[in-house]
Amino acid sequence: MKVSDILRVKGSTLYTVTPEEPLARALDAMAEKDIGSLVVMEHGDLVGMLTFREVIQQVVKNRGSVGTTLVRTAMDDAPLTCTMETELDEVRRMMLDRHARYMPVMDKKMLMGVISFYDVAKAVVDSQNFENKMLKAYIRDWPEDDVPDSKF
Repeated sequence: MKVSDILRVKGSTLYTVTPEEPLARALDAMAEKDIGSLVVMEHGDLVGMLTFREVIQQVVKNRGSVGTTLVRTAMDDAPLTCTMETELDEVRRMMLDRHARYMPVMDKKMLMGVISFYDVAKAVVDSQNFENKMLKAYIRDWPEDDVPDSKF
């Protein structure tokens, strides 16, 4: 399974912010949309990711306040990315290695979507459920004369 399979099911709705926006405005957008991340774009280029992890780290640095902090100050300026062709097993490994919960999907310099660890886990579970259902159907339809005699 590839990242393109996940985005096909999930859709490619994107929420972005610029690095010069106030962090408080980005938080308002995240809360309003009930999302855990924003892609930081500048002049059409991906320049970072803002997730609740970065926000919490910034709030701790500011002793409990967002204040006048800009997105640029809090964002991860070297986010982990993948392509539409990246295999799901590779995405899982990359996300686990970096403790990343969100990953922008790129096609060269074009942002195609964002996948979350939840999206990856859901794809794995759905795939296993489908395989399980197929195996049960295969076993249920097994011809009786092909069943080995039981010695018990």
